[in-house]
Amino acid sequence: MSIKLNLKEISMKTATKFDIAEYLDDDEIITEYLNTVLEEGDSTDIISALGHVAKAQGMTKIAEETGLSRPSLYKALSDGAKPQFETILKVLRAVGGHLHVKTA
Repeated sequence: MSIKLNLKEISMKTATKFDIAEYLDDDEIITEYLNTVLEEGDSTDIISALGHVAKAQGMTKIAEETGLSRPSLYKALSDGAKPQFETILKVLRAVGGHLHVKTA
């Protein structure tokens, strides 16, 4: 008996989408991740990173701490979103982050 394997079909069934939120399970890792994005990324990257951290910590928890609804939080942190700076600060504080300025 011969079995033909379709590699494309196999890879589509076994491959999973990478989700960085699954790896943001430690305060030190979260801090390093956010600092790297703040130093090297643009505004889109920062919003996306905050979304990853919020997802890792639990959107319900972050929504409660920011006073935003879960749908509003998802919308504010989605690709292409342009949230108000106040929203970004609320989310950053809710995930345990703070902004510090230092001279170059």
